[in-house]
Amino acid sequence: MILNQACLSFLDDNKKLTPRRDVPSYPKYMLSEETIEALRKPTFDVWMWEPNEMLSCLEHMYHDLGLVKEFNINPIVLKRWLLCIHDNYRNNPFHNFRHCFCVAQMMYSMISFCSLQERFSQNDVLVLMTAAICHDLDHPGYNNTYQINAHTELAVRYNDISPLENHHCAVAFQILEQPDCNIFSSFDPDSFKQIRQEMITLILATDMARHGEIVNSFKQKLDNFDFTNEEHATSLKMILIKCCDISNEVRPLEVAEPWVDCLLEEYFMQSDREKAEGLPVAPFMDRDKVTKSSAQIGFIKFVMIPMFEAVAKIFPQIEEMMIQPLKESHDRYEDLRQLEESMREEQKRKRESL
Repeated sequence: MILNQACLSFLDDNKKLTPRRDVPSYPKYMLSEETIEALRKPTFDVWMWEPNEMLSCLEHMYHDLGLVKEFNINPIVLKRWLLCIHDNYRNNPFHNFRHCFCVAQMMYSMISFCSLQERFSQNDVLVLMTAAICHDLDHPGYNNTYQINAHTELAVRYNDISPLENHHCAVAFQILEQPDCNIFSSFDPDSFKQIRQEMITLILATDMARHGEIVNSFKQKLDNFDFTNEEHATSLKMILIKCCDISNEVRPLEVAEPWVDCLLEEYFMQSDREKAEGLPVAPFMDRDKVTKSSAQIGFIKFVMIPMFEAVAKIFPQIEEMMIQPLKESHDRYEDLRQLEESMREEQKRKRESL
């Protein structure tokens, strides 16, 4: 429908994100009671579903959370908006529409599991869900480091400051500017301005270059955390979208592991291109240096577990449902690392004996 061009450029200014004028026709997938129940849990199998089924699941979330009723969202506009979102994710190995669905589904499960609707306003819940869905729109499959080192149009446009995240935001609001896709049409200008600012804040928070800064700021608020303090609430919302964005290893092994292969495939595409263009290559993206275990062990131990443990200070219920699976995943990759080392040693001995 739109864009999906191979180059890493910003949307052409004269290119319209035209929504489908007809009543969106993705085959309506009727969610079973079993699916509706499973959808609220981090154990949900995100690989089972076709795009139309994922769209129906997302649609259900907005109805189930009371957002359609609360904000008078036209159900047909919601469908058109979701279709437009789908059409503006590229077919990357990792940063694709299924990843978008994963992040939104994990946000939905956290809203349910942590009873966030008792703590946050419906405006907050709308922002959390919508930012999760929009957070990687039109991702080109090459990260910010590549954008900056290659001086791409996105990096130039955004002065090397979170070029991808700024682009995701821009595409999100270009879609929402279309009347047929504007799920925020019931908001007055001031309310829309606030929703827009909060969405931008959350999507920009997904830039991993800011990870330490955002997590440290949140940790400083934990001793006297106050939901009524706007700065505290915003800090928590930034952490929640970050948790959801990198939450694959929280999921069961059979759901989580294929995502590692997808991520490495995308990393290797980038590092191959960087080598070809004479650009610096990060060791964790280099197919000659990285293994599945080395890619995950440090990330789970030093990035994921500390952040989820910080959230558990406010929502202790995630300990069993999220942190325990993370620790088990870490131990599994440690076992894999030892196996990989043994195999390398064995191969080395065989070579030396020849």
